[in-house]
Amino acid sequence: MFAAGEWTAGSASEEVRNPFSDEAVDTVPVATAEDALRALDSAVAGARIQRETTAYDRQAILLKAAALADERVELLAETISAESGKTLAEATGEASRAGEILRLSAFEGTQLYGDSLPLDAHKGAGRAKLGFTLRQPCGVVVAITPFNFPLLLVLHKIGPALAAGNAVVLKPARTTPLTALLLAEILLDAGLEPRALSVLPGPGGVLGDVLCADPRVRKISFTGSTAVGEHITRVAGVKKLSLELGASCPVVVLADADLELAASSVAIGGYANAGQVCISVQRVVADRAIAGDFLDALTERVAEIRAGDQLDAATTMGPLITTREADRVHAAIQQAAEDGAKILYGGDRDGAVVQPAIVTDVHPDSAFSQEELFGPAIAVTTADSAGEALAIANNTRYGLGAGIFTRDVSAAIRFARDAEAGNVHVNWTPLWRADLMPYGGFKGSGIGKEGPRAAVAEMTEEKTVVLHG
Repeated sequence: MFAAGEWTAGSASEEVRNPFSDEAVDTVPVATAEDALRALDSAVAGARIQRETTAYDRQAILLKAAALADERVELLAETISAESGKTLAEATGEASRAGEILRLSAFEGTQLYGDSLPLDAHKGAGRAKLGFTLRQPCGVVVAITPFNFPLLLVLHKIGPALAAGNAVVLKPARTTPLTALLLAEILLDAGLEPRALSVLPGPGGVLGDVLCADPRVRKISFTGSTAVGEHITRVAGVKKLSLELGASCPVVVLADADLELAASSVAIGGYANAGQVCISVQRVVADRAIAGDFLDALTERVAEIRAGDQLDAATTMGPLITTREADRVHAAIQQAAEDGAKILYGGDRDGAVVQPAIVTDVHPDSAFSQEELFGPAIAVTTADSAGEALAIANNTRYGLGAGIFTRDVSAAIRFARDAEAGNVHVNWTPLWRADLMPYGGFKGSGIGKEGPRAAVAEMTEEKTVVLHG
């Protein structure tokens, strides 16, 4: 691990395993609470150095890191695939975006503008004053990331944090720490101050509480389950929080939709990365008049998905992250059938691989519709009108993403305004993200926004300055 400015083996280690074969990919240290405290000590010093470094120089380091990331795409992709179970094509797509996120972050870190304040509008002696605002780094940022995008979701946190002049302590997912450690190498090779970054593999239950509760930490950026996010809010104390949490993303297919487009889009949006994406399609609400035709088209496309060994070139959908997760998803599909739904296609399990599933006649209030699945299955429900479909789409405690397929501009506008989600897509599924756009959820899906510009704002603080004449 990289902690307190140095690479160290730690006092214990564990294997990182390939989700499909269960073979060891590599061995990493298991960081302890003491390692976390040492990393925070270093981060306090690193934050002071970062703050004294000019935005120009921070930008230069991140631009060099971007160039190095571009050169190391193949290594990053192979590592992502081996430890996360993504197909090599999916992993290469993820690795290829690393340089661009670093470049976007580098630019936004140079754009910390302030405002002049119209103090002469204040009754009294305001005209004799000069007021303005400064935007400054928070200081020490803790970033906690999940397994499903072990490079991109790390970069969306540490890129803006470093660009804005902070120091970062990163706790990557225990199942996928290798990619984060490769990224640390890239940043250090680019000239990053070593005390500005620590990467601590290990148990979230131990490290997370130590890092989040420490009063020296000013900002926490977390992506993961709603339950863990709620726990963080209880232990964090007075800190800035960005929490990107769970989801059960709906897609509405109205009677006038392009069914071929809807089916092909849902076949991508529901099963990419074996459905282990916060913004994957979990629920489809189809107008009853076209539900049968839509399901015929969707089944045809889902049947083309080849699930299996992610390192096999013929595979188009890899395994879930662990056999335990595959057991959970398979059990949820079977329970849905016991509760009255119909398994139209797929759903069988072999090891960590769950065949892509389509489950129909799902009641909107059922657990299969309401709870985040995080697996390769889609729940299909029917509605008799656009209004009913919208109500079903909003009938969840989550609000991360939503999509609608329609040719009716008025229906699209109503959905865009009234869908209770932080990301709304018209004629596509929620599984689409430009790295530059603001990204975050409503309701139980979290607070705060990511995307380099939004994240830089979240990872800085505004100071008001008044000069008295």
